[in-house]
Amino acid sequence: MGFRSSSLRTKVVALLATLTALWAFGAWITLRDGFNLLWVQTLESQIYAPTETLVQNLQVERRLSLAHLGSPTAPSRTTLDSVRQQAQADAQAFGKATRGRWARIAGSDELERRIAQTLTALDGLATVREQVDARRIDRPAAAEAFTESIRQIFRIYDVLGALDRGPIDRYASTLISLNLVRELIAQEDALLAGAFAAGRLGPSDHAQFVQLVGARRLIAASAAADLPEADRISYDQAVQQGANSRLLTVEDQLVLGARPGGRPPVSAEDWRRVADPASEELFRIAFRGGEAVLDEAIPVAIWTLVRLLVAVGLGLIAVIISVNTARAMVRQLERLRQAALTLANVRLPDLIDRLGRGERVDIESEAPPLAAGRDEIGQVAQAFNAAQETALRTAVKQAELRRSVRDIFLSLARRTQALLHRQLTLLDTLERRQSDPKELEDLFRVDHLATRMRRNAENLIVLSGSTAGRAWRRNVPMVDVLRGAAAEVEDYTRVTVLPVGPVDLAGRAVGDVIHLLAELIENGLSFSPPHTGVQVSGQLVANGYAVEIEDRGLGMSPEDRANANDRIASEPEFTLSATAQLGLFVVSRLARRHSVRVQLKESPYGGTTAVVLIPLDLVTDRSLDDDEPSGGSTGQQLAISTVGGEARRPSGPDDPDGHLPRRGRIPEPRHGLPSVPFAEPLTRPGPPPAERNRGAIPAPRLGSTTGWAPPEVEPTPTPPPTPPEAGPRPPTGEKSRPTADGPARPTTASGRAQLTPSGLPVRVRQANLAPSLRDADPRTEPEPVGEEAPRSPEQIRRLMSSYQSGTRRGRSDAARQPEERTAPPPDTAGT
Repeated sequence: MGFRSSSLRTKVVALLATLTALWAFGAWITLRDGFNLLWVQTLESQIYAPTETLVQNLQVERRLSLAHLGSPTAPSRTTLDSVRQQAQADAQAFGKATRGRWARIAGSDELERRIAQTLTALDGLATVREQVDARRIDRPAAAEAFTESIRQIFRIYDVLGALDRGPIDRYASTLISLNLVRELIAQEDALLAGAFAAGRLGPSDHAQFVQLVGARRLIAASAAADLPEADRISYDQAVQQGANSRLLTVEDQLVLGARPGGRPPVSAEDWRRVADPASEELFRIAFRGGEAVLDEAIPVAIWTLVRLLVAVGLGLIAVIISVNTARAMVRQLERLRQAALTLANVRLPDLIDRLGRGERVDIESEAPPLAAGRDEIGQVAQAFNAAQETALRTAVKQAELRRSVRDIFLSLARRTQALLHRQLTLLDTLERRQSDPKELEDLFRVDHLATRMRRNAENLIVLSGSTAGRAWRRNVPMVDVLRGAAAEVEDYTRVTVLPVGPVDLAGRAVGDVIHLLAELIENGLSFSPPHTGVQVSGQLVANGYAVEIEDRGLGMSPEDRANANDRIASEPEFTLSATAQLGLFVVSRLARRHSVRVQLKESPYGGTTAVVLIPLDLVTDRSLDDDEPSGGSTGQQLAISTVGGEARRPSGPDDPDGHLPRRGRIPEPRHGLPSVPFAEPLTRPGPPPAERNRGAIPAPRLGSTTGWAPPEVEPTPTPPPTPPEAGPRPPTGEKSRPTADGPARPTTASGRAQLTPSGLPVRVRQANLAPSLRDADPRTEPEPVGEEAPRSPEQIRRLMSSYQSGTRRGRSDAARQPEERTAPPPDTAGT
């Protein structure tokens, strides 16, 4: 079943591999035989040739060393030193040859091991030579040291002769045996040289000589039986008539006629006359045999290579034809596979993207048919062409369907957004007209819920690829942006906005940045215990403005945090299965729209810190412009409560600087009362007695386009003493003119003008007149009302013009939803 499920390429490769393996095996058998025969020449020149002279010099040095140990005056010291130098030079040449590149290639692992043992034995002769010179070694030990080195070389010969070539291998083994016979003669020569120098043949020397003679004759007889016909005839003549026959006679005399402990029965000169010619005769026979081996091996190797070339050529042709046929089949299937992958990974996604952008596509040009033959694979290609065209047509229909569904959802979201804006406007009107604290509190809750509903509707708009629609024409202070984001979450009282610098945010990015920060703040609140809070801070950095949102919640694992950061940075395609992480998709799209960088990291408290880096082109540092009024907020806490238990008018600029509408903020504290710290948590203070319960009112809708301030409620406590601040003192005895809503009303104890139920300011007499038009010095005591002199027509005209101007400005302010007004000068009346 596993082979059936494998790919066609695997099956074809398996068949070709089997055929190739059979061909390679036969080729290797033939090739190995040929190369082994060809390597014979390399091994002969690199290994065997250097050892021939080395063995001869070692044999001579062994004989002279034993003679030196037998009698220091017997041999010439100069001859011994000369032979030593030659032997050492031959050993160095042998080591250099064995380390050559071709010798390593031609040799085997066993040969390298034997060569290493031989080099170790040759290096050990240096110590033996010193002992011979100092006479600290006896003759048998010295002879054994030299013999062991020569024995290691003969072990190399055994490896060289193991060519596994039948008759050639046997012939090479025979030649090695003849060389061993020469070595045994050299051992006899060295033993007798020591005995001649000492003047006596000891019992141990005689016994060793007898063993050497017996071994030499046995090996010689065995080697002669394996020699070729011509070489055997030469060997028989040498044994019967030549120097080897005379050597046999002298050996018999030494074996039979020697007395243990006495002088040898033959002289040293007689021994030299028979030993050297016999050794030279055996060397000539072995040399001729070696040349014959080489002459026979080369033709065999050439014929083997010829057979190899024929077998390799025919097998290679068969393999090439099989491979080409298989590649042609596989290439057709590869084209089909590549076309399918291109359709699935490139053409269909690109087609869907283009359809999503509203482009028109031509199915015929997008799905050109594949050119194929008439065989079975060509028929599969034709079937794929039909499937490809159907897939593309289906993709076009599905894309158009998804675009229609997206447009429907976008339309519904737009309609919902419009209804929410109308609902918020209506709530603003109801809140301004309401004076009951409990009813006003419920209206604020409904207002806050509507604000959150608006953000959810904007989420759907953002995910649909459109913009939410909220925009500001002018820059907005960053503190108002952070407060606006905090006001759009449910548990806004758990959010603490830390002090920020005098930085403004570009109006085109205010709505999206508020939305982005609100999503991150809500995530921090959702995954935090109810008793913990979320801190929002910001500061101007080198690359922009950094906002940090830190919670003390459960935190995220490193894998989840990395996945979330990747999702935010890469803006993946939104799918219905990703609704659990809807906020991350919204954040990703809003951040990408304004090149804002968002990254989540681990908080020191165990929770998660979201770092939002707003680029420099969207922020303005007001501290660098000393001529412009800051117009920003005073850095107070975002809490809907009052100082001293009273509900007061918020203070701040009217609008034109582009501030966010602020509803229900803590106003500037009265002089003499402690101010509320900026970074205190967003808690709800308890309701003061006999006052409007504003502490439980939800946070205002800071991002609203219909900003307003709640109706003013006069404080009941005794007003605090007047602070020692410089500034102009308002008129003390001046009375307010009646408004359209009723009679004139005096200003509050704090010097703030009251508002009408519709949000218009109550006019104060001559407050809007130019200084040159005022009819009295503001510091003078006005006349009593009952004794006021009649006005001239010109004064009445100017008065009515001023009244109409103030009324129009008040209505314009209410229509433009102003922010908090700046605090008026302190009220000094009554002091």
